[in-house]
Amino acid sequence: MLQTGWNGKPYHSLDYELKKIFGKKVYKLALDGGMTCPNRDGTLGRGGCIFCSAGGSGDFAEKQVGSLREQADLAKARVSRKISGDDAAYIAYFQSYTNTYAPLSYLEQLFSEAISLPEICALSIGTRPDCLPDETVELLSRLNKEKPVWVELGLQTIHEDTAKLIRRGYALPVFEDAYRRLKAAGLTVIVHVILGLPGESREQMLETVNYLGKLHVDGIKLQLLHVLKGTDLADLYASGGFHTLELPEYLELIGDCLKILPQETVIHRISGDGPKSILIAPEWSGNKRLVLNSIAKYLKEHHIFQGMDL
Repeated sequence: MLQTGWNGKPYHSLDYELKKIFGKKVYKLALDGGMTCPNRDGTLGRGGCIFCSAGGSGDFAEKQVGSLREQADLAKARVSRKISGDDAAYIAYFQSYTNTYAPLSYLEQLFSEAISLPEICALSIGTRPDCLPDETVELLSRLNKEKPVWVELGLQTIHEDTAKLIRRGYALPVFEDAYRRLKAAGLTVIVHVILGLPGESREQMLETVNYLGKLHVDGIKLQLLHVLKGTDLADLYASGGFHTLELPEYLELIGDCLKILPQETVIHRISGDGPKSILIAPEWSGNKRLVLNSIAKYLKEHHIFQGMDL
């Protein structure tokens, strides 16, 4: 029997899941933990992944100034226009760069302080699977007993040729090992996928999503590839090295992704944003309302529901 509505959407949305867990609307506070990345500090490389901006995928995160309390208050002010009522709850989302790439003592202090803030109902940590030693996983598992802890892994693709092109810096078995250890520790795992990477066919993109569906990941972020100023991807794009997806292509691709993902997989993102000030392509992605409305219309017109092929 198909689930035909998660709060009116034809897919298992994050908003639906948060209301189910916490009983109310929950907002994310994008925070900066003050870390860098092994792909930037010379451990693996200096330039980062070719698509990554100077902000380390945290262009919308509040910059690290003063205490974490002050940073959280600034982030709350940023999302305040979306909030109705005084009973708001928040997720502390450490988004910029690699947020387990630091000594254990620093991570323990930072994450413990984050979950101690009374308005924080969960902790979400964006990181790389090659930056999760056992002692860090154990720390996150302990914190998970106080408030829910989510770990977001930047996989992007299962295809090794693409991974080398984008300078991801680790092979698929590294992801598989980290995923296994995180799940064994009782943690919620969300995986990032980029749709439209240079050289990847439609079939390859769907193979990545199908792989994660069969793995039964807790959540997935489906991110449209954005070409941003100042990145090596921008140079490749300017040279004619690849073309970005057009909106009709993306709509069809999203529909096919949803068909093959299990109904229990939470869709944390279905398009993604590139900061308009540095967005080069695709230009249509800069109109978030257009994108989301187009996706909703396409799914409705084509009678697409998450998990319909299962």
